[in-house]
Amino acid sequence: MTLRDRVNTALKQAMRDKDASRLATLRLINAAIKDQEIAARAGGDDDDAGVGDAEVLAILSKMTKQRQESVRAYEEGGRIDLAERERAEVAVIEEFLPRQLNEAEVTDAVDKAIAETGATSIRDMGKVMGVLKQHYTGQIDFGAVGPRVKDRLCQGA
Repeated sequence: MTLRDRVNTALKQAMRDKDASRLATLRLINAAIKDQEIAARAGGDDDDAGVGDAEVLAILSKMTKQRQESVRAYEEGGRIDLAERERAEVAVIEEFLPRQLNEAEVTDAVDKAIAETGATSIRDMGKVMGVLKQHYTGQIDFGAVGPRVKDRLCQGA
């Protein structure tokens, strides 16, 4: 079952359960996926009619990150009610994301990616990040792992 199918199944179940907040979040996910499909079609990629799991994972990761930033902003502004609503949306979105890697697993993944690419300097950072994104999309916060890769490559130089 593709990720998109899982979202649609959950959407139908939320409708049956009359779970309005969950339904709203699932509809947002579906809308983001459809937007990506439309953008792909407009770009001339008619060969691949749908959006694959990798693209859906990227969409979900982006949505999660946006909502976490909103939670911080709402908390700083004293709007705890809005922060809670954003947290609830994050919880629904994360149901479809793979398990996040812990610190040791991230370090191991970075080491493997460096070894796989043969990276020796900071100039190879793009190759390393490409391998990480290929293997660990949705499992690693790439904003946080970038500086770690940079540090590892600078140590090796």
